[in-house]
Amino acid sequence: MTGDNNTLAKAEVLIEALPYFQRYAGRTFVVKYGGHAMGDPAAARDFAEDIVLLKAVGINPVVVHGGGPQIGAMLERLGVESTFVDGLRVTDKATAEVAEMVLSGAINKELVSWIAKAGGKAMGVSGKDGGLVTATKVERTSRDPESNIERVLDLGFVGEPTHVDTTIIDTANAAGMIPVIAPIGAGEDGHTYNINADTMAGAIAAALGAARLFLLTDVQGVLDKQGGLLTDLNPSKIAALKEDGTIQGGMIPKLETCVHAVEAGCEAAVVLDGRVPHAMLLEFFTARGAGTLISADT
Repeated sequence: MTGDNNTLAKAEVLIEALPYFQRYAGRTFVVKYGGHAMGDPAAARDFAEDIVLLKAVGINPVVVHGGGPQIGAMLERLGVESTFVDGLRVTDKATAEVAEMVLSGAINKELVSWIAKAGGKAMGVSGKDGGLVTATKVERTSRDPESNIERVLDLGFVGEPTHVDTTIIDTANAAGMIPVIAPIGAGEDGHTYNINADTMAGAIAAALGAARLFLLTDVQGVLDKQGGLLTDLNPSKIAALKEDGTIQGGMIPKLETCVHAVEAGCEAAVVLDGRVPHAMLLEFFTARGAGTLISADT
């Protein structure tokens, strides 16, 4: 009888998911994958299975991956010393070359391989392929607390997306392929730029008019001051939470990415814990959900 109960439970889960399958068939999900989950084979397998399932039910997943820890490890192995300005790594020419090698090479192809093992067909590219992402050099400023004078920080070959040409993604989707994208872009100045993976994913989600942007992180989602999960936010609420100090640190740029995406054409963004097995499916295909959903102001 236990087996029958298990089978019935599985059937009920599928029935619960059916309206979501129908509503989002043919739509695009952009998924930023990184953090803890990238270094865990079991988590990588779960992630690949989720991506292949999305494709199987008629949704077009697009994966954008990070790789900061792996870049740091390779720089150390090669003896390339990093310099930092106000806590931000300066990406000089040598560092940029290593970043491209690690992101577009080892990590990208490993993800393609995981998806293949799960029964999918993935195509690994970087933002340089097919003119996918045009980048410009990031400019940061810092204010001296004593003199109150602002100075420009030169972070080297760190870029941000200024234009996204989705042709290569559209072609891959139409051919039944899953695009796996490394966060590297080419500038009009001829240089190659390393791009923050969250920012890259947000720009691609906006350009595609994606139904969802998923940012898989190492935290449960956006938490209130008591540590409770905030399940639904919009740009106005996010601005208020930044103002009162509820949102701080590394969560600020993630939410800025989500706000930009939903204001530029993405239907909704989700910040959720990539360490939880099948977190993306729990968020999307069940009524209870998981993580924090960000939608545009109404």
